Formats: sequence, structure tokens, C-alpha cells
Amino acid sequence: MPRKLSSISADWWDYTTLDSEVIEAVARLTPRDVEKLSRPGFKVVMYDTIEDFYLAEALEYISAWRQSTADNPVGICGPIGPTEQLPLVARIVNALGLDVRSGHFWGMDEWFLDGKETPVTHPLSFEKADREMCFNRIEKKLRMPDANLHFPKADTAPYRKSWDAGVRCAVMQGGQGDVKHWAFNDPPQRTGKYKDAPPSPAEYRALTTRVVKLHPLTVAQNARTSGGGNISLVPTMAISVGPVETWKAEKVSIWQAGNHDNPFGQRLTAYMISKRIPDSAVPMSLLADHPNVQFNYFRGGLGSCAVEMH
Repeated sequence: MPRKLSSISADWWDYTTLDSEVIEAVARLTPRDVEKLSRPGFKVVMYDTIEDFYLAEALEYISAWRQSTADNPVGICGPIGPTEQLPLVARIVNALGLDVRSGHFWGMDEWFLDGKETPVTHPLSFEKADREMCFNRIEKKLRMPDANLHFPKADTAPYRKSWDAGVRCAVMQGGQGDVKHWAFNDPPQRTGKYKDAPPSPAEYRALTTRVVKLHPLTVAQNARTSGGGNISLVPTMAISVGPVETWKAEKVSIWQAGNHDNPFGQRLTAYMISKRIPDSAVPMSLLADHPNVQFNYFRGGLGSCAVEMH
């Protein structure tokens, strides 16, 4: 029996094409049920205050960089959504006088516009946000050189090589978008060989850092969260770290404060990872096969899936 068409866009795969039984089971999950989804290799952590949530996210940077030495460099791959942890990272490094010069950082993604990556002068530039909110705030005597900061470009080769250059990635952080992606690992379009079924998990996991076309829901979300609702400002293509690089990270840590995905979405991916239901229409669910995944939630942002008219 063919899978149903997306309720969002018939030209794309996404979570609305899942079996109704999965959808219904997820909608019934309480916050306490979500907390019980932990299993070996997958841990769910709840934070009772938003301050504790973002501080814990910032401390993952500190923990990774404290392991780094000139002979054995260590890095972290970090997101733009969320961003609230970034100034905290710089503040902690400066307050402790922590020498992070041997540490590394990988940006997860960047916009792709007019055949190239958006410049740091673009108001939505991810590299611009990382530098202005974090790295430019770290005292010069403490911070790593530019050569240790790896931002994806239209020519993905240097970025991809940086993952195999002898630097250990202790953790890859991420947020979760409305379309259930990490970075811009969106579901694929429903066309060609994928018209009747999305790629197998193995096929999707073979993708490296690449230029991608964005699901309409991703474009709309970024307009809402970063562009003041101005959809025309948001590029429709981006450069995204791939699953191949993701599986090179020792740990994948996903942070959900309730600002980027809704109550249903926050439950869905945790359920699919916990129950080992990888499906490339829900890219985040592919982390069911990663050996060390942690989902971090602000308890107050989990909300309810109850139907309410507003």
C-alpha cells in the first residue's frame, strides 16, 4: 500500500506521511512519558528552568574544549538554532581564563544563495552569528585561531576534510526544526526514484556535507524564528553537515527549549529514536542508529498535544 501524501506539500516527504498509529501514539505522550523514553544509547534529560537548560548547553562547549591539547585537539559542532548558549560560552571561557586555543569548532550549516554561501555580511549568516555571539567575545589571548573554526562553504571539500584531519569531535549539538531535521538535513523531495518511498535509512546516512534544497516548512520556520516573519528574506537552499560527519561525532546532543519545534514534534523524534523506528521522512529519527544520543528538554517548553482553539 503506497504511503499517503504529505499534508504540507505533496511534492515532499515529511512526518505527515507516517503511519497513523505512530502519530496517534506520539500525541498521547505526556512529559513524564517522554522522560521514560531513555534506553541504552539514547538518554532523555529534562531541565526545570530555562537558565539551567542554556547553561548546560554552554557547558558542553567547555567540557569539549577542556579535553583538547595541542597534540590531541578536540572540538564541538554547534548549531545556530538555538543561539542563547553562545554568549554564555564566551562568558565562561573568559571568567575561568580557559585557554581554548587548541580547541576546534564546526559550524553545522549555512545559507546558499546565488550559487555560493551567504557572506558574513548577510543578516541571516550563521557564521556571522557564531562569531558575533561567541568567538569575537572570547579574549584574544584565550581563543582559538581562525584555522580551527570550520564553517561549511559552497565548496564543501575543505570542510569535509576537516572532519578527518585528526581532530576528535566530542559532541555535535543541534536543535530540531519543524520538519524534524538537525542542521539542514531535511526530508527529500517526492520525485524520481523517491516518488513512492523515501530513501532507506542506509541511503540517507550515506549523505555527506552538501548543498540542499529546503522543505517549505523549513523556509517558513526560519522566517518565523529569525526573519521577523519575512519569508521572502529566507534563502530556499543551504549547505548542511551530513549524516556521514554526524556519525563521526562521539555524541549527538539535541536541545529543545520549545521555541523551534512544537509539542508534537518534540515528542515524535524521541519516540521514534527510543523505539528504533528510523525513517528518512523524519530525518532526526535516523539517530536511532547512532550509539550515543541525548535529547535535552526544557520541561516548560514541552507543552501539550491537546486540541485547543485559539
